[in-house]
Amino acid sequence: MKEVRIGLVGAGWMGKAHSNALLNAQMLFGPDFGTAAFEVVADANEESAKEAQHKLGYKRYTTDWHEVVKDDQVDLVDIATPNSFHYEVAKAALENGKHVYCEKPLSISEEQSKELAQLAKEKGVINYVGYNNTMNPANAYVRELVQSGKLGKIMRFTGTYDQDSLLDPELPITWRHINKLAGSGALGDLGSHLLSVSQMIMGDITSVNAVATTVIPERPKAPGSKELAKVENEDIITIMAEYANGAIGQIASSRVATGRKNYLTYEIQGTEGSVFYTLERMGEVQVYFKSDAPADQGFRTVLLNPEHKGYSVFQPAGGISIAYNDMKVLEVHELMAAITTGAPYICNFNFGYKIDRTVAGILRSAKNHTWVTIEKGDS
Repeated sequence: MKEVRIGLVGAGWMGKAHSNALLNAQMLFGPDFGTAAFEVVADANEESAKEAQHKLGYKRYTTDWHEVVKDDQVDLVDIATPNSFHYEVAKAALENGKHVYCEKPLSISEEQSKELAQLAKEKGVINYVGYNNTMNPANAYVRELVQSGKLGKIMRFTGTYDQDSLLDPELPITWRHINKLAGSGALGDLGSHLLSVSQMIMGDITSVNAVATTVIPERPKAPGSKELAKVENEDIITIMAEYANGAIGQIASSRVATGRKNYLTYEIQGTEGSVFYTLERMGEVQVYFKSDAPADQGFRTVLLNPEHKGYSVFQPAGGISIAYNDMKVLEVHELMAAITTGAPYICNFNFGYKIDRTVAGILRSAKNHTWVTIEKGDS
């Protein structure tokens, strides 16, 4: 049994989600993949840091994240800050030889993400980006279907990730609306999750053509304020895409999608079959095979069950729902297994760089109203 000492940077909602997942992963998978020791938590807000120390069980707290990345008692730096701080903290952690677990996105620019991916490779440490939807047992099942050839030649991917969380124009402006803090709007916050799932299943996107719009161009500077501030990034984006495997795609995202709460959904069409999935019905995958007898043709419902990767650790039988946060548990288990046993993992910093350079290409396309080629990175 190996102890992995955690230094958490960022004591907000995502920091709590990471810590909770680490505890649950240990309980569900056992100590063979290491035990998480909550060493120190950092947050610029001292009250938040104190509260996290008390509620989450960290031994110490600090208001200076630099102390965490240099701490000899820390093995893994867990970054759960707003997007604009990811690069600086991750770079410092890597330079100090720490394993790094960074919530998505890896950074707010493709140049920064490329630098981090190269530095992580040079340092030879575990480097993990938190694209938790890649760990969904449903998406693992769809990936296996695609790779098995059962769907035939893949022709088309269509998907959207929609929420209505920012539909109310009276909601005040936050860091998510400011490019130097967020990088982009609906695309980076929501659409990047769909890009991670799409490219995990389908392979690389090679070119894109996008259009974007900001529905609510100004928001109150503070709750109830009459003074308005400019929204700098997109509320809605729609993308046409070409994949390296020859398929074409339609991908979209909206943070003002009336009625949609967590609508990550996609359909993949092949010459021999198709598959449809939506996160709002997390435990079901809709599958169609052309080879079925004419009288039996139509989409069938496949209920997630212990035969699907990652499911059995939560439930003993099919059709019993697992939850959104369970994907985070599977994510941190993969992270811990990589640290303690050398197990392989998908979402390394190079994968994060792939998503971030795709996002950057999409933003350039939307700005210039033209097709943009997505440069291929290191394998």
